[in-house]
Amino acid sequence: MTQTFEAWITPLMIGGLMLFMCFIIWDLAKQSRAGRFGTLMLFVVLGAGMLGYLFKVVITWWLERGAL
Repeated sequence: MTQTFEAWITPLMIGGLMLFMCFIIWDLAKQSRAGRFGTLMLFVVLGAGMLGYLFKVVITWWLERGAL
């Protein structure tokens, strides 16, 4: 029961955290009046860690399925 709960809740909570981090980046860009280019750069630079984590999850899933 606990393993099933953890298997479902962990991706949901990490996804929620990532959405919250996107909101924080957007709010930071808005408060600093970064403009379009500045906002894009904030999302690219600060969002790179989230993108790296998503790549890790996809590659791990792919390897566990035996696709490579």
